Amino acid sequence: MRAVVCRHLLVISAVLLGSLGGCATPPPADDPDAVADFKETNDPLEPANRVIYAIDDGLDTVILRPAAKAYRFLVPAPVRSGVHNVLSNLGTPVQLGNDILEGKPRRAGDTTMRFLINTTVGALGIFDVAKDWGYPDHDADFGITMALWGLPSGPFLFLPVFGPSDLRDAVGLGVNTAMDPFTWVGQGAAVRALDWSRFAMNGLDQRERHLDDVDDIKKTALDPYATFRSLYRQHREAKIEDARNDKRATIPVWFPQSRTPDTVTYSPATSPDY
Repeated sequence: MRAVVCRHLLVISAVLLGSLGGCATPPPADDPDAVADFKETNDPLEPANRVIYAIDDGLDTVILRPAAKAYRFLVPAPVRSGVHNVLSNLGTPVQLGNDILEGKPRRAGDTTMRFLINTTVGALGIFDVAKDWGYPDHDADFGITMALWGLPSGPFLFLPVFGPSDLRDAVGLGVNTAMDPFTWVGQGAAVRALDWSRFAMNGLDQRERHLDDVDDIKKTALDPYATFRSLYRQHREAKIEDARNDKRATIPVWFPQSRTPDTVTYSPATSPDY
């Protein structure tokens, strides 16, 4: 089976573990403040989530963090940046598909131009030339798409390997994988090796980029699990609001747009990033 099947099983196992591992006990109804806090936290599977977090934290301590530190020590920053850019460029088809599903044609145009410019002038995506030419990157995934469609986030989940999430984003993770052309292109051991290598490099890249932040949280937070839960939700809500508030007019794809709170201006492709 392809690596995508294994990754889907990881997500499914998280949901099953949550449903079988016990739920948080709601506070008594005669304590309205506690009830309100319980609803705001929206983590009914907290006991199971904390077990998964503890397992993930152990794996991170033994494997992921040392690997990220070695990667940072051995690989110069410009090379790491190039690797990140290539991985981002490979994710462009999924990003473009979600731009379209979100009803954001201007974002879809930016994504298209980023792929064309970075794949050619940027040497297969090693250099983010498009950003300097007025086409900055943005986040677009099926979790954000469903949020813009009005679907609620659902309960908080801590997924094995993937970390903080919620029910909406867990479903989005599977759909993003299904949308990825690399999921369906080719067969055989070489293709599977490349698929897993890309998956591993994405994880290593993300872990290295957040190495210091995660270390700080684990050192200073009284309850790292609750801190990661809160930060994840804040981060996702910011990305959703950024997509929702991007109401730039549709113009020819080869002209970048500059965004300001009240106006939209047009500039040639050599203009700086806004």
